Amino acid sequence: MLGNFLNLASQVLKKQTDREKRLGEAINRIVGYKPSNLALYQLAMRHTSVAKEVLDGVRESNERLEYLGDAMLGAVIAEFLFKKFPYKDEGFLTEIRARIVNRESLNSLAKKVGIAELVQFDNRRKGAHTHKSIYGDSLEAMVGAVYLDKGFKKCRRFIVKKLLLPHHDLEHIIKYNPNHKSRIIEWAQKENREIRFEIVEVKGNRHSREFVAQVFVDEKPLARGTGYTKKKAEQDAAEKSCDSLSLN
Repeated sequence: MLGNFLNLASQVLKKQTDREKRLGEAINRIVGYKPSNLALYQLAMRHTSVAKEVLDGVRESNERLEYLGDAMLGAVIAEFLFKKFPYKDEGFLTEIRARIVNRESLNSLAKKVGIAELVQFDNRRKGAHTHKSIYGDSLEAMVGAVYLDKGFKKCRRFIVKKLLLPHHDLEHIIKYNPNHKSRIIEWAQKENREIRFEIVEVKGNRHSREFVAQVFVDEKPLARGTGYTKKKAEQDAAEKSCDSLSLN
């Protein structure tokens, strides 16, 4: 019986080692460096839905690393744009940075580099829009892990060489404004028109709500949009308004 137990324990340890080896290889491929502290990256890939209790009810997930990575990502991209466009004003730099690090962009980038295959989360809690930012959040957590594991210089290199330059066409980002709400507001200002957004309906329950937004121009309804957040609904309505006004 002792022999069976030792054999089972050996198999469990081997599985854990194989899992760690695969994670280490994936980190090396994504980041460009072999991890020195693999535990940081394991934590970075642990969503709050599978958080582990470590002390007196404190549950450990990737949220703290996400906070750190968000700050690092914003700072490095701000520095890059500052040097890349020496004659552009603060408003331009802020807008371009926002387009690069918005939630949709980070989610898409995380999937491109392979984060989606590494994140651990509770599938049973995943609904139509649950965990909608899980991949982008985990990417930010990985940036935080790289910073703590390798320091600022290597973290900056990871962000610029592995995330920014290979996956973002800056010329396209500058020319194409995905913020339809901003575009329709700019149009209204130029045309001296009055515009407002209103949430006119909320569907579903508190666990799965869908908002309906209406765009009014000079108090006349122009277009409606839907989304699982008020912001998404307004952007959808704004995009349809842009189509209606041939602004796209």
